[in-house]
Formats: sequence, structure tokens, C-alpha cells
Amino acid sequence: MDETAFFPPAHVSRWLAWPVAVACRLLYRIRVLNAERVPQAGGALLVANHLSYMDVIVLQVACPRPIRYVGHETFLKQSWFFRLIFNLTGTIPVSQTSALETVRRVTLALQAGELVLVFPEGGISRTGQLMKLERGFELMARKAGVPVIPVAHDGLWGSVFSFSDNKYLFKSPRLMRSAVCVAWGEPIPAERAQAGEVRHALLDLGCAAYDERPQLKRNLGNEIVRRLGRNPRSVVMVDRTAARRELTAAQLFAAAAALSVHLRRSVPERRVGIVLPPGAGATIANLAVLCAGKVPVNLNFTAGRAAIEASLRMAGLKTIISADAMRAKITGFPWPESTLDLTSVFQQIGGKRALLPWYLAALILPNQCLPWLLRLPDRGDNEEAGLLFTSGTSGEPKGVVLSHRNILANCWQFSTLSLFPPSAVMLSCLPVFHSFGFTVNMWYPLLRGCRSVSVPSPLETQKIIDAIREEAVSVMVGAPTFMRPIFKKAVPADLRSLEILVSGAERLPVDLYEGFLGKFHLSVLQGYGMTEASPATNVNQPDPVLPTDTAAAQQGKRFGSVGRMMAGMTARVFNPETLEQLPLGATGVVAFRGANLFSGYLDNPKKTAEVFHDGWYLTGDLGRFDEDGFLFIEGRLSRFSKIAGEMVPHGNVEQALIEGFALNQDEGYPLVVVGMADANKGEQLVILTTSDELTVERVRVKLAAAGLPNLWVPKVVLRVDQIPVLGTGKLDLKGCKDIAQKNTSAAPSGG
Repeated sequence: MDETAFFPPAHVSRWLAWPVAVACRLLYRIRVLNAERVPQAGGALLVANHLSYMDVIVLQVACPRPIRYVGHETFLKQSWFFRLIFNLTGTIPVSQTSALETVRRVTLALQAGELVLVFPEGGISRTGQLMKLERGFELMARKAGVPVIPVAHDGLWGSVFSFSDNKYLFKSPRLMRSAVCVAWGEPIPAERAQAGEVRHALLDLGCAAYDERPQLKRNLGNEIVRRLGRNPRSVVMVDRTAARRELTAAQLFAAAAALSVHLRRSVPERRVGIVLPPGAGATIANLAVLCAGKVPVNLNFTAGRAAIEASLRMAGLKTIISADAMRAKITGFPWPESTLDLTSVFQQIGGKRALLPWYLAALILPNQCLPWLLRLPDRGDNEEAGLLFTSGTSGEPKGVVLSHRNILANCWQFSTLSLFPPSAVMLSCLPVFHSFGFTVNMWYPLLRGCRSVSVPSPLETQKIIDAIREEAVSVMVGAPTFMRPIFKKAVPADLRSLEILVSGAERLPVDLYEGFLGKFHLSVLQGYGMTEASPATNVNQPDPVLPTDTAAAQQGKRFGSVGRMMAGMTARVFNPETLEQLPLGATGVVAFRGANLFSGYLDNPKKTAEVFHDGWYLTGDLGRFDEDGFLFIEGRLSRFSKIAGEMVPHGNVEQALIEGFALNQDEGYPLVVVGMADANKGEQLVILTTSDELTVERVRVKLAAAGLPNLWVPKVVLRVDQIPVLGTGKLDLKGCKDIAQKNTSAAPSGG
């Protein structure tokens, strides 16, 4: 057999290149990063992510040299068209039955000085995320003795040629040319080109490509106003704070616009505080502050007075927008002199008469004109768009400055998932001072065109159940603390419309997951994030459907994990003591990079420096990534105690005790383990519990029966009336430690 028979004539490749390149540039605006990393001569194996049928064409347009492809053999059997393309381009077919022959042919092409492109995921991603990398490319590179060049592209997911929205081709095409970025990586020598390192490189390059998206440079207020003006008569929000009230896009815009004009004239400060529950009032106030060219600061009114006063001081807040009803409910809040009642302000500026011109403008004018009327700039990028304060689970609150880029990035990251499509009806009950309530419950529906249904508090279980049933809510996000009462009180008919239930803020208990699955046939999807990430970094999503009978199954979720990373993010795992990078699969401190990551704490360079290492944001959580990209969180670093040189996880001890004593979790946390300083062993474990069953001796017996070592057995048990919990549903670890600190000196170490 002639070994060069599968190479096409050079003139055929040149003949194909021009029309293909022209057609590609009619569809896409292609930006290329670091094309000089592709060697001018000699063989190299190109390894890329695979998001659509257009990948091969876009990558060829972005490459300074001709590329030979490796394509799946099933295409040859499907159509004469694919057989023609394979023959004209010299594509090397691959299948499970011809793997060795494919390696041989690829090796020949590489040794002949060609560039050969393989997609190591083995098929187009149907989740929009990087799948597991098969290791065949390692053998190809080693046998040919050529480097591996990673290359990642962004912008093709969501096109008609991708599997976004769970379908190929049969979806509305984009009317404007899509911005696509292709990022080339440094060549990796064949002996180092292993799947773990190449995966890191592809994620890093994907992060760099995502960061070039032009929409991330835009102004958040401008984007939302234009979106509201696109369908002004559509209902964007159902407010169930008191009486049920529907708001159309035009009504929401009019209220925010009228209020923004007043704020621009009357409030000189750059930041404006907001103390309101989730609902129409909070949304209007936040959008109005943005449209006034100012920064909304949603304050945690459940925090202690000292924390609130610190937040007011750090943010320089002199004006707060609230409601008289809220002021009556919140005791001990240090209200500044300039505290505005939202209803009174609207009456002051003229009521409905002030809103009418803006309402008519939304109905009549093109949506592009609305930001111009409000003098909103096109560009926001890295400028501050919101200020949130950390919940203070393990210390004093810190001001997290979120930019327009941060918030827009996280919203567009969510839009790439199958969780929250434009047809979704989202329950919005998380407090707006919570990062998820701020970005995903408030801004995301406005940007994406979803309908939101607001309930003023995640603790109002019956109101939430009624809202889900009566408004046909399809998506809900919350903490397990808030989900457990819903599980206990609701009947299957109440949650019939609910399709997506996402859990975050804390570890999802197995019994709660199994309970929702058994009672409601709902698989709770666990996610992960933090305020500093605007907030989400990872989330599970439903398994994508099989597009054809021959397509291989792909996983969108994995039990016990918090899901894969959002689009455009990359990560590393570091040794918690040395900050040395650990290999794929190892457990250590999880660190992220991405456009949704903040750049630093407000006026606190010391704290900022503590959480960044060589540009990586250190989460403080211990975790590991598997080969498929799923992240498993093992626990908070601050929730480990180093006793006699060994790291003891508080969460494991708590879970063993909850199961051993069969403690009821329906009414909140039954216990918590905290670590306190110990002169002999470094730290000692202390239990705070609301149960009378726990004694030191009984705890020792239960933990021994569970197979836990004696070193993990707490020596102090403290009975408390209630375990401190923050308004977000998380444990108040600082409050727990304060209680333990006050009582351990008086408590006998034996019980």
C-alpha cells in the first residue's frame, strides 16, 4: 500500500481553503491569540476542545499552516458528502476498531512534517464544558517524537452547529456575526504531554479566550435596559411580597429610570445602600442605582450591629434605600440620617406621572435608544458595579468589589448551561445581599429574559410552596437549610412544575438528596461558589440527551461532586502548606481564575494578598478534580483541625454523629464541631449541640463504632439552645467559635 495515498494533492487543499475561509468569516469575527506559537515548519500534534461542527474550519482559519484532521469513521458511513470532504481534505478516519491504524497514519503525517489536529474528548461536547481527555494523543505524540500544541476556542457554543439547548441545527441562527477567539498554547514536549497537563493547558487557554469576549466589556445597566426594551410588554417579574403583582419589562424600566434621575440629582455619593427583601422594590432600587451611574450596596440586615456599622463605614454609605415596613421589622439597625422610603420617594417625584414618559419610551422607541436617554455608557468592564460583604462565617465581613465584567461573565456562564433557559420561571427568594440572590436571582433573569417569581424570604416555606404551585415555577436555587422544610411540608402536586433544583452554600446531605428524588422525582443538582466569584464557579447540570442512536452518553452531573467548572474558568489544586501545585486527582486547596473572579477586597490590600497566589484565587476549600472535570469538595480548610500533626475534618465527625445518634435535621443544625487551641496537641475538638443525648462518653462510643480514630473524638460537649446560622443559611462559624471560647474554660474536659 502507498503510505502517502491518504494525503490529498496540495492544490485541492488550496482550492478548498479560500471559499471555506470566506464563508467562515461571514459567520464569525475571529480573534487569534499567540498564533506565533505554531512552529513555521515541522510536525506537531494539535489538541483542541470540541464544541461544534464548525471547530475544524475555525481552527484552520486561525492557523498559519494547513491542518490535517482526524475524524470519526461513522461520518463516512452517514453521507456521500462527508466521504467527499474526508477525501478532499485527507482527513484520517478513526474508530474503536481501527485505533492502531489511526495511530500509525497520524504518526506518518507528523513525521512528514504536518500539523495534525485531534479532539481528545472523542466527540462534540453536549454540555459546553471540557469532557474527559482520552489518552490516545499521548501515544501519537511519543511515537512521532513531536510536540503537542494545545489550542482552545470560545464563542462557538450556542451556534446552530453546537448542541446547546439540547439540539443540533434546529434552533434560531444568530443574526449577527459571532465573536470567536482562538488561543494557541505553548508547545509541550511529547514526554510531558500527558492528559492532566494538557487538560490544564486547554482550560487555561479557554479562560484566556473567554476573557476576550466583547460583551464582558459592556455596562451592566446598559445591557439590562436594552434587554427590557426588546420585549417591553412581556411579564418579567411576579412579586408576591404582599398581594400578587405582575411587572412588565416596560413598567420595571419606567420605575427604575424615574428613580435613577432622582438619585443622580439628589445623592452625591458614589455608593448607595439598599436594605430590601427580594422582590420588585429591590430590583427597581438596584437597577435605578446602576442607571444613575452609582454602585448598589445591598446590606446584610441579619448581621450584627457591629458588622453592619463596619460595612457602612467601609463603603462610605450615607444614603440607604429601604421601606418603612422593613425599618419597623429590623431592630438595632444603625440607620443613617438619609434613609429613603422607596414608596415615599416615588410619591415625591410625581408618582405615575413621573413614570409615564419612560413607560411610553420603552413601548415606542427602539431598545438601543433607552440607554442613551439615561446617559448610560456602553462600557463598564472592570469598573465597580456592585459591592457585597462576605457573610463572615469565619471572621469579620470584607467588602467584595464586583465589576461589570465579573457579573456579566457569571451571567453569560450560566446562560451556556441547560439550567436556566429563557423559558424558565425562576423562584427568587434568596436575599439580595447574598451573592447568588444578587447575580443569579436578580440580574440573570433580566439579562436572559426569564420570568422571576419573588418571595421575600427563603424562610417562608408555605409562601414558597404556594408560589411554585401557582406560578408554575420551573427553577429554584437555595441552601439545604431552606430546602429541608420544603421537602417536609410540600406534597408532590405542589412541586409538579419544578424541573431544576440547585443546592449551594453548604454541603448537600445525602438524606435530603435521596428524599427529593424519592418523593418528588427531583435530582438536586449541587453547585459551588463564593461571593468573590460573583458567585458561581461550578454546578452540576442534567445529563444531555443523546442526539443520535450512535452517539455516546455524556454526563452533566456526578453524585457527590459540585459539578464541572463554568465556561471560561480554569483551576489548580495546591498543597495547603507549601502551595506547591498538585497533580490531577490529588486533594488540596482549590484555586480559580476566570473573568467572574473579583480583583480584590475593598481598601484591604493585605486580605487581598492573602487570597491570591500567582494570580490564582485561593478558595480556602479542600477539594479534588477527577479526569472528567468534576470537582469534589472535601471541606473548608478552616473546618479542619491539626491535632498531633494530623488533619481532622470537622464535617466527617459531624456526619458520623448525626448518623450514629439519628439526629433530626429538620429544625436546623443539631450540632457543630469547632476547633479550639490546645497547649498539648495544637487544637482540640469541641461539640456544640442542641441535643441532650450527646455526652463525651456516648460520643466516643458512637465514633468508635463508625470506625473513626480516637484522635478524632471531641473531648468537650457543650449544650446550646441554638446553633448560630447566618441569614444566607450557612453556619455562623465565627459565632460558634465565640460560644465555644466563652464556655470551654469552664467546661470539664471529660464532659
